[in-house]
Amino acid sequence: MLTDNFNRVINYLRVSITDRCNLKCRYCTDSAFSFIPHQEILRYEEIIRFVRIAASLGVRKIRLTGGEPLRRKDLSFLLKEMGAIGSIDDISLTTNGVELADAVETLRDAGLRRVNISLDSLKPERFAYITGVDAFDKVIRSIEKAKHAGLHPVKINTVIIKGFNDDEVLDFADFARIWEVQVRFIEFMPFGDGALWDRSRIISSASLEQTIRRVHDLHPSIYSDKGPAKMFLINGTAGQVGFISPMSSHICNECNRIRLTADGKIKPCLFSDTEHDVKALLRGGASDDKVADFVRRAVMAKPERKVEAGAIRKCQRSMRLIGG
Repeated sequence: MLTDNFNRVINYLRVSITDRCNLKCRYCTDSAFSFIPHQEILRYEEIIRFVRIAASLGVRKIRLTGGEPLRRKDLSFLLKEMGAIGSIDDISLTTNGVELADAVETLRDAGLRRVNISLDSLKPERFAYITGVDAFDKVIRSIEKAKHAGLHPVKINTVIIKGFNDDEVLDFADFARIWEVQVRFIEFMPFGDGALWDRSRIISSASLEQTIRRVHDLHPSIYSDKGPAKMFLINGTAGQVGFISPMSSHICNECNRIRLTADGKIKPCLFSDTEHDVKALLRGGASDDKVADFVRRAVMAKPERKVEAGAIRKCQRSMRLIGG
């Protein structure tokens, strides 16, 4: 098992395969954002090698992220190669859904098992304002096709921001119930120099849960995957809502993940700017054993918790660069 200094078992790896994205979300995009040069992005062969080494250390779950991962060509090749690593039990994808509908069956056949789709408004005009792109109908079509393709459960990631989209909380709960998907409300987090960031715009998970309970009966779900989300069934239906509370709660003691950025940095903690350059080893002729030892040391450097004494520290990288 791969463990850190605080006896947390690390078995989950999030891999960003690109910093490119086809949206310009207002809370994500940096004002001075520039793409990572193509030659600095990890090649698929390097990603596959890293995943194989991580699997030998105990990683069992992989999530592909970006940017927007569907912006990168030949994604099905990467899925097939990772799926061939026998000890990998689960491969999933986080996407904005704009291009998913036309690719979902190919990706499923290549080994994709689950999908998270980011969606912060159910109002087409507001969606276009948030993302800078008029693509709401494409995302809804992708959700529908993902369900029909058997990618279960389909998870909807929704960032709720006070004064921005908090009037849609009950609409999202209804969407989860009617569409029989999981809507996971994520507290607003500080990354990069997103123009919307302000601590006063955070709405706690507890407050969101209370709002939904005024209208719906929520029952703890025993079927949800183990992870940071606190999941509930709605009115006894198959629809679920969940709450991810990185700002109002310390969920760090349950953290089982590390991240690999698109430019080859191991990031042990989402809220820390500390990164470990494994690309230099992958491209420098290092043996698998040396890379494995580097991964172990990076994991041992994972901090116990993201903040101290209630402080909120703004990360210098945007989520597009870290990997959503």
